[in-house]
Amino acid sequence: MTPKVQTASPVSDYGYVTPFIDGWTVWDPFEKVPELQWPQAISVYMRMNNEDSRVASLLEAISLPIRSTAWRIKPNGAPDEVVDFVSRNLNVPIDGEDEVTDGSRSRGRFNWSDHLAEVASPVLQYGHAVFEQTYRPRNQDPDGKGRFWIRRLSARPQWTILRFYVNLDGGLDSIEQFAPPFPGANGGVTTLTSAYIPPPIPINRLVVYTRNKRPGWWQGSSILRSAYKHWLLKDKLLRIEAAAAERNGMGIPVGTASKPDDQAEVNKMQAAARQLRGGINAGLGLANGQIMELLGVSGNLPDLRAAINGHDQAIALSGLAHFLNLTGKGGSYALASVLQDPFVQAVQAYAQSIANITNAHVVEDLVDINFGLDVNAPLLTFDPIGSQQDLTAAAVNLLFNSDIFTDDPHVVRAVRQRFGLPSQINDTEPDPAEQESEPVKTPTQAAAPAKTRSGGAQSRRRPGNTTSQGVLFDA
Repeated sequence: MTPKVQTASPVSDYGYVTPFIDGWTVWDPFEKVPELQWPQAISVYMRMNNEDSRVASLLEAISLPIRSTAWRIKPNGAPDEVVDFVSRNLNVPIDGEDEVTDGSRSRGRFNWSDHLAEVASPVLQYGHAVFEQTYRPRNQDPDGKGRFWIRRLSARPQWTILRFYVNLDGGLDSIEQFAPPFPGANGGVTTLTSAYIPPPIPINRLVVYTRNKRPGWWQGSSILRSAYKHWLLKDKLLRIEAAAAERNGMGIPVGTASKPDDQAEVNKMQAAARQLRGGINAGLGLANGQIMELLGVSGNLPDLRAAINGHDQAIALSGLAHFLNLTGKGGSYALASVLQDPFVQAVQAYAQSIANITNAHVVEDLVDINFGLDVNAPLLTFDPIGSQQDLTAAAVNLLFNSDIFTDDPHVVRAVRQRFGLPSQINDTEPDPAEQESEPVKTPTQAAAPAKTRSGGAQSRRRPGNTTSQGVLFDA
């Protein structure tokens, strides 16, 4: 009989993730290309984006849909006050509403759209993006309730980071930046070395976004890593193609003298060949026996353009952007849709990773310091990538005739947001208790004006029925 083994319930680790005593190493043992070792790879990836149109289009094709989709705050069972506070801090509307219910100015305020622009593309390009979060003092609370508001998430650029300090369990402990420069004598700039060492920034002040992070390796993995070989070869082929066009593209004028071994005549023919130009009035007089020819390259030349296009296609494939390789020379729209589906799914997954990190280290931090650890935190969510659709007049008429806008308010809200229709603030579910006690009105009785959120008289009511997506609520 097999003896029973009791299931363990450990509360500490035996193993480790990083084998380095100080939690820091520059050299990645799995990276075999020296120039792609961090931090040298930062300049390589920056050059790839600056100099190659296909690389730039790949990064934009992934990041722009994330930036352009609608982002919202879902209550997730959090109190109304907490949801409103988070919505106003991030400048993101609450789910079911079109705008943030805050009339204050945007200058000096944190804005999620601006922050997203600093996250979406750089994380793809470099593999990571680091931000330091700071808050406004309590006495600067615009509501006068003594709360901490997000002041900014300040970027700590990839090229300023000197070290990532990692614990044995793989968790990030802190980062250290290079010493900043300061004005020197005679208007020059002197780099601080031993005079000043920037203090490490601890993890409780940081928000770190990474892509395809290996355990303990917080530098992440750039989406351009797998495209590096193709970019490098393409860059060389482009230079060769340009040199070939400059050297052989127009042909070389060659003059043949009529007298053998007459160096003086050869020199004259060489001068005439150098001065040969095309044009309406161009012409050249030759003596008997002299010849002037425009000679090109003989034989077959390698098809450099085909090789360049092949590397372009491989760069697009590194980001699953197969549709970038469609040339428009035939084919079906169904094929384009099939090629786009895995790309959209990848963009969706990437956007979800950004939302998860923001919820864990921005939204929950904001709730913790202002409302306590036991209060539910709302969620930052976004509309599915590519779900926004334009409505025709016929489609609008069909929706209204199908009575979909008089049915379940949650369905109504989803339809309105999916098709970009303005929200109806008072499309709430009737309260059963109020519905029973409400007297029946005669047609002659004037209906009382609806109290909406924008009017300030009706508060947002969130019933307690929940789904797998969180607490449903009324707009």
